[in-house]
Amino acid sequence: MSNLSIDLTDRLANTEETGLDAGLLIPLLRLLVDGNPVTVEQLATASGRTVGDVRSGLGAVPDTEYDDQGHIVGQGLTLRPTRHRFTVAGEELYTWCALDTLIFPALIGRPARVESVSPVSGETIRVTIDPTAGTTVVEPATAVVSLVNPRQITSIRSMFCNQVHYFTSPEDAADWLAGHPGAEIVSVAEAYQIGIALNASFHDRAQAESVNNTGSPACDC
Repeated sequence: MSNLSIDLTDRLANTEETGLDAGLLIPLLRLLVDGNPVTVEQLATASGRTVGDVRSGLGAVPDTEYDDQGHIVGQGLTLRPTRHRFTVAGEELYTWCALDTLIFPALIGRPARVESVSPVSGETIRVTIDPTAGTTVVEPATAVVSLVNPRQITSIRSMFCNQVHYFTSPEDAADWLAGHPGAEIVSVAEAYQIGIALNASFHDRAQAESVNNTGSPACDC
């Protein structure tokens, strides 16, 4: 992996930098994947934490999405449409960025089909991800993913996710890269490897936080 890829792997899994709490994120993803808003109480039960702790953890990620009833509808995985469609068992969901689509199948333990639209050409990129086999379909085969390494990631969606896209090819990404100094593109295969490294970091952090809070793992993360 490139230096940028390695640096991002460390930074994105760092709760102190992004606010993302792996011990909440993983159970939240596994609840949201069913396609319904999630109550704070549901997440508290799934994560083995108090309602107060859950509210505090969610508050550390200002981009977390809620519906009019205050139920959670998005954090990385979202019920609200974006350019990254993420279909699991026939349920149409969405993600905040291209990298999310490659990370989440392993975290939720379920395969997913992805359809994402290039912000330049408007053409659709299709990827199928299996939690154990990895990327089994990439169309077109020349597809790439953009990455950025912002100075801060205190608002992960606006500072990072909104710049992480699929493109049909390096040529498709060229104009976008010209307008985003410091950004780079990687193959879908390399982006998936970044996802594997992030998943390992998220799992390690979730287990460590669970043991620190309760003395034993609270959930099968």
